Amino acid sequence: MKKLFKFIGILLLLLIVALGIFYVVNNESLPKGKKGKEADALAIKMFNAINNDAFENTEILKWSFRGEHFYSWHKQENIVHISWAQYKVTLNTKQIDKSEVYIDGKLSDNKEIIKEAQSYFNNDSFWLIAPHKIFDKGTERSIVKHNDKDALLITYTSGGTTPGDSYLWILDDNFYPTSFKMWTSIIPLGGVSATWSDWKKTSAGIQLPTKHKLSLFGLEIPMGDVKAYNEKADELAQSILKAIKHKAYKNTRFLEWSFAGRRHFKWDKEKHVAAVSWDTIRVNLHPQEKEKSTVFYNKIFQKNPDAKIVKKAWDIFNNDSFWLVAPHKLFDDGTIRNIEKINQNNALRVTYTSGGTTPGDSYLWILDSNFVPKSYKMYLKNGRINGDAATWQDWITTESGTLLPTNHAFSNGRILSMGTVKGYN
Repeated sequence: MKKLFKFIGILLLLLIVALGIFYVVNNESLPKGKKGKEADALAIKMFNAINNDAFENTEILKWSFRGEHFYSWHKQENIVHISWAQYKVTLNTKQIDKSEVYIDGKLSDNKEIIKEAQSYFNNDSFWLIAPHKIFDKGTERSIVKHNDKDALLITYTSGGTTPGDSYLWILDDNFYPTSFKMWTSIIPLGGVSATWSDWKKTSAGIQLPTKHKLSLFGLEIPMGDVKAYNEKADELAQSILKAIKHKAYKNTRFLEWSFAGRRHFKWDKEKHVAAVSWDTIRVNLHPQEKEKSTVFYNKIFQKNPDAKIVKKAWDIFNNDSFWLVAPHKLFDDGTIRNIEKINQNNALRVTYTSGGTTPGDSYLWILDSNFVPKSYKMYLKNGRINGDAATWQDWITTESGTLLPTNHAFSNGRILSMGTVKGYN
């Protein structure tokens, strides 16, 4: 028996020594950074990279944490539905006393479960949206050199469940977070890293992590089936499409129109080929395969079409068709839809993150009582236009049954005519 105890004692001593060596080798001291305008500027670049504006306007986020805690966060309403084991909690993040607890499906007044749910939410949501919390109240930002590059150190001096924790964000060349290092009260080892690289693009226009890999013993944190979407904005967009007879638009084969009397179009939507004409030039444009496009000068076919002319036709078509059919493009790939209030009424902001000539532009649609667009405000990414308005007026019902505008008016009194608009099959 004495030999057994001696053997166990030796094992414990070896384990303690091994843990001590592991701690000394792997523990990192919290780095000192430089606070101030440069740190805030780096944080803003990170915010822009992760599209924080879209996050602020996101309506619903869904995820799980390690397959144990399950979440549906209605962010604009400050309500989180949390479930685990036999518990379900509707957590009111702004008015905790209005939260509700259900145990095995029965309403309960157990306040401790609410506190537990709040603690779970603080921790588990951090692993989902931490990059969006770098300007939270009570945060300090510093620049730290990491592998000869600027990294962003965030210290939470208040708020959350564990104030005092610090995180060093490692950024790529586009200022997108790829990992962070942690100095937290819950992990005694300083500098433990976690990846932020397994991203999923959501319909709300933000990317969210699906899992994290920790440097500590290869631990992994799965985030489940991550989702973020804007349910009410999508419902408003569907109301617009119904009002302008979008189903008929999808079935319309040919569209004809002009742009300010200077450029003329006939678009075969089914084949996605558009005849684009201006001055003495006509381009039979294949927007998705521009190399197949043909060029005519004074109706004479050009055996070797000028690539610059084809590119100009492509730019013209993207711009001028948008002025005709933009309301029918609310659900195009790469669009983000958000609701904003204009004079107490819902308006729909649509941001195009990809496609077209100028990705990043956004448009705030103002609607009449029947959900038909009557104007929009334009916000171009290059900053040249910031909130300028244009009407969408004189709508007609085409032969194919869809609605299209024939005129636009600007604040300076200028009228943009779309000419004789036709839609047919």
